[in-house]
Amino acid sequence: MKREAKLRPDPFTVEVIRNALTAIAEEMSLVIMRSARSPLLREAGDLSSALTDADGGLIAQGRDIPAHLGIMGSTVQAFLQRVPKAQLQPGDVWFLNLPEVGGNHLPDVKAIRPVFAEGAVQAFAVCLAHWADVGGARPGSYVPDARDAWQEGMRIPPLRVFTAAGTDREKLDVILANVRGSEEREGDILAQMAATRSADERLQELFATYGAATVQAAIADIHDQSERQMRAAIREIPDGEYVGEDFLDHDGIDDHPIAVRVRVTITGEEATFDFSKTDDAAKGPLNATPFTAGASVFYAMKAIAGPDIQPNAGCGRPLKVITRPGSLVHPPWSRPVVGGNHETSQRMVDAIFKALEAVVPERLSAGGSTTSGLLLFGGTDPRTGEWTTLYEVHAGGEGARAERNGHPTARPHMSNVMNTPAEIIETFYPIRVERQALRHGSGGRGRHHGGPGQERHYRILAAEMAMTSMVERCVIPPYGLQGGESGQPFEITVERANGERRKISGKTHVTLFEGDCVIMKSSGGGGYGAPE
Repeated sequence: MKREAKLRPDPFTVEVIRNALTAIAEEMSLVIMRSARSPLLREAGDLSSALTDADGGLIAQGRDIPAHLGIMGSTVQAFLQRVPKAQLQPGDVWFLNLPEVGGNHLPDVKAIRPVFAEGAVQAFAVCLAHWADVGGARPGSYVPDARDAWQEGMRIPPLRVFTAAGTDREKLDVILANVRGSEEREGDILAQMAATRSADERLQELFATYGAATVQAAIADIHDQSERQMRAAIREIPDGEYVGEDFLDHDGIDDHPIAVRVRVTITGEEATFDFSKTDDAAKGPLNATPFTAGASVFYAMKAIAGPDIQPNAGCGRPLKVITRPGSLVHPPWSRPVVGGNHETSQRMVDAIFKALEAVVPERLSAGGSTTSGLLLFGGTDPRTGEWTTLYEVHAGGEGARAERNGHPTARPHMSNVMNTPAEIIETFYPIRVERQALRHGSGGRGRHHGGPGQERHYRILAAEMAMTSMVERCVIPPYGLQGGESGQPFEITVERANGERRKISGKTHVTLFEGDCVIMKSSGGGGYGAPE
């Protein structure tokens, strides 16, 4: 029976609704992982799900990818600037990936479904999935030497692909004609649609139980509660200005480090993060959008000040982000950004952590393998004659902390995906995984040691495959804190079938042939405290 709507629900009702919203977001991710075609989604889980309110304010997010924190709400807000609510209908599912519409990079494609109740839009269900290919100059849509956004793949403005009447086949066919592995992409698209539909169904149950007015009042209360918690956490950090910087190895084109600089200003219960002194926009694909900068700040403050705070729009209210147009973290929209999403974002986090080392060292980890560690293989499988794309990321050592050693092969900071099991790789791709082991001794020494990275060997079984790397921490290793030593950097080696070996860059493209082996050694974490 539907209960009478109340404008100020009691705390018990608010808590029930809060947990229900989080469960709905997490169920969306489970739907994708159980129904998607791509191993990148089914096995590695490179996806995120979220709910926003009717204006795009983040309500709840699954325990997915921290790099997507804040991106979901920004995407809906930017979407609504292009597509007014009056244009939306029940059953719509819109797809988009434009970085200028709240996005981070082209492979992260968002599906947005408006959720109606009592004749009005009450919320949005958002599902972000990393597509294994969105077209572009290279298989997998990672182009280390890209100099503009169009080389990186298909740019999808807000596009209504599903309605209450079903699939708009003409629009879907346009998308599928411009990506590699069209059958796999279609399966992933349908999985995203199904995930948003499950959220719609669960929200309808919630609205039917409590009424839209009560649910909306509870959401407002949830936002206010998170804001109070974040403000209280910021008050525990001493007032002042703190400066930090970190560096990218290079951008894939110019062979020199690129600086990310931040000035953190703590004033009472508010914090400002000014990235204006960051280097200018890069030629290559390591630029990051301002939306990515906001997500990095959101993650850093959640990690430092409020790990238990509900991630929503409320806890972002006391945080201000300043970027300089024309810089690495606020580039022209024509610049390539594919690596900036998961590489430059993590340099922003490390810069923030370094800035606050002087005041909250006990809350920080030393530098870790804060990179995707991406190797992307593409080619035709001789067993089936079909195109295959393996997008594989590599964990490394976690940095040590004040009270313990770093964990081995972890995903510090903004990443939260899993290794694709060797059995899956060997079943679906013409690749054999010949070795997987810890990289002992790769962690930095300290009072507490950094965690070790890993080693993985890939033997090519096809006549020819393309491989792209997008890896940081190959030149500049993970740093130590409080006198701890740095960890060992990443190493990528190609061993040809004739025994010839050479190390390759962390951002490059190579052609592999049958019998060649790629050896990936991930970085160890930095140590904490001077070694005894």
